[in-house]
Amino acid sequence: MGDLNSMLNKLKRAALGAHTPHDKATAASKPIPMPLPAQVRILMSQHIGAPAKALVKKGDEVFVGTKIGEAGGFVSANIHSSVSGTVAAVEPFRLSNGRMCDSVVIKTDGKQTVDPAVKAPEVTDKASFLKAVRECGLVGLGGAGFPTDVKLQPKQQVDTLLINASECEVWLTSDTQEMLNCSDDIIRGIKAVLQYTGIPKCVIGIENNKPECIDLLCKKTNGDSTIEVKPLPSVYGTGAELILIEKCLGREVPHGGLPADAGAIVMNVTSVSTLGKYLATGMPVVERTITVDGDACAKPQNIVVPVGTAYQDIIDFAGVKGELGKVVAGGAMMGPAVENLSYPTTKTTSGLIFLSKAAAEPAPVNPCIRCGRCVEYCPMGLEPVEVNQAYAARDVQELGKLHADYCFNCGSCSFVCPAKRPVTQMMSLAKAFYLGEIKKGGNK
Repeated sequence: MGDLNSMLNKLKRAALGAHTPHDKATAASKPIPMPLPAQVRILMSQHIGAPAKALVKKGDEVFVGTKIGEAGGFVSANIHSSVSGTVAAVEPFRLSNGRMCDSVVIKTDGKQTVDPAVKAPEVTDKASFLKAVRECGLVGLGGAGFPTDVKLQPKQQVDTLLINASECEVWLTSDTQEMLNCSDDIIRGIKAVLQYTGIPKCVIGIENNKPECIDLLCKKTNGDSTIEVKPLPSVYGTGAELILIEKCLGREVPHGGLPADAGAIVMNVTSVSTLGKYLATGMPVVERTITVDGDACAKPQNIVVPVGTAYQDIIDFAGVKGELGKVVAGGAMMGPAVENLSYPTTKTTSGLIFLSKAAAEPAPVNPCIRCGRCVEYCPMGLEPVEVNQAYAARDVQELGKLHADYCFNCGSCSFVCPAKRPVTQMMSLAKAFYLGEIKKGGNK
């Protein structure tokens, strides 16, 4: 218990996070649809949990909104066609984590005909609401990909719906545009969750570097005592669930627990907006607004793409200036480098960052000088140097005491390290090793 209290005290002291550059050049870029690609590849695994089971076969005709994948279990999500056209193949595809999953390749017909079955769901109570959320195929669109219908059925008593509208990642502005252009959908989604789940209140957490979003949502919720808009410090890491709960509610999630253990359910702002749209139109998750930016991007902007669009098609549309050195999927701090440009966008794709060869060149790595910056700026109050030593010794007990499993790979430690050491990667390896040993029944 002493170790846990120590950790929690650090969490209160810390949550500093790194002061990353405020590169939000596309914050005023209203999303525009990119030209329809010749084909899309829609993965049956775009979420945490079991992959969906393909419902179509080669030669089938599909439309926008046609269900092509059935949730493969309780923790899973339905998958829908983002285009109208003909199924060219149902075949295995290697995911970025190295695993294989089924994918549906669809040749587009250019018509974007909407499936006749797409219509607003009839929602009258909690059961029909949760059924609608599951049919929609909605998952955490902030990147986690956790099925929303499962999240909305906690075993614990929850008193707050917490909307993550911080968008603290460098370059990304798709959530900002969602707030500016779809505020009515956001409010509709929030009110539906409160009404049908019985959660009494909602808090919308927005970093204070988005004053126009704060002003708009304050205006939209004026007079509604159940919804509070809460400005947050503009510090990288604020959007992490545990930090967001601490900053907005003054609560701590127990070690190894879920947000619901602190009386909260956390939803990304684009997720709740998408829910609001689905309840009004019946259109499931078939497209994403993504930010394209970076020093090698010719036309930084926000674009709307059908789910399943190849990265290469997006790169061709946005254009490259100079020599392209690396493409990062998601934000620059947490997003992985892209190895295969034929990889398709998924429901959780929030951005593509184009980096020049010079920007992508790794900095020379020097010995650790034990300056403590990685500890000072870790939003979770962890001690990467000590974690590294415990990992090198494969000391499972010590990794547990150091709470290596709290790391969420935010990248702050590597960002602030003056020696330019790959601290984040080391933390990821340590966390994976620790969780793997615990799963195998190793020494806790």
